[in-house]
Amino acid sequence: MTDPADPTKTVTKEIGSLYFSTVEISWDHYNAFLFGLDKPEGAVGTTAADAVTKPTKPYVSADRGFGTTGYPVISTSYRGAENFAAWLAAKTGKKYRLPTEAEWEYACRAGANTKYPSGDDAASLDAVAWFADNAEAKTHLLGSKEANAWGLYDMMGNAGEWAKGLDNKWVIKGGSFVADANAMRPEARLVNTGALNASDPNIPKSKWWLTEGGFVGFRVVCEPDANAKPAGK
Repeated sequence: MTDPADPTKTVTKEIGSLYFSTVEISWDHYNAFLFGLDKPEGAVGTTAADAVTKPTKPYVSADRGFGTTGYPVISTSYRGAENFAAWLAAKTGKKYRLPTEAEWEYACRAGANTKYPSGDDAASLDAVAWFADNAEAKTHLLGSKEANAWGLYDMMGNAGEWAKGLDNKWVIKGGSFVADANAMRPEARLVNTGALNASDPNIPKSKWWLTEGGFVGFRVVCEPDANAKPAGK
């Protein structure tokens, strides 16, 4: 993959076994974390998941009116994405986290060596990605475009996705519904320099929501349990 410190060079990273969420995290998932929708009414939290710090309630319509049920979560900072993964890990006892940039690129390419995972021609993106050319400036239902060769949907387009960069910066991968074809390249990345929260009315500014980041979401990965026995053993 391209070295972010020197785009004229490439670096090689070893990728271990991982499970990737098939689609981007939806509002259905995130709202269970944000509003405690996983608990019976009136229940008092006693699990490890209840100890995970949660975002403040959004002070604007965080979905921007695009839709919630079956739609990707957007407007969330890397902190909100990280804590969702920590909450999910505590709820399930599995090792959930955000992907690294190398892991994300590997999964996005799904074995392809073309300019875009869907081919060398930008016209090939229409079948697999919601982006500036076809999205009408809004998110769309998850999984409503074709999956890549490994069965992962919306790796390009729809919501941008947080990943931990090779340079240890949090970067946004995969372009989005407002990005052009150039941002659909697996190596493309966006670093939030603070501009995505420039008009935040809160003092201090929210750590959880991005007022100019209405295109930013995420997906999670799960590390296999090294001690788990194969099925049937």
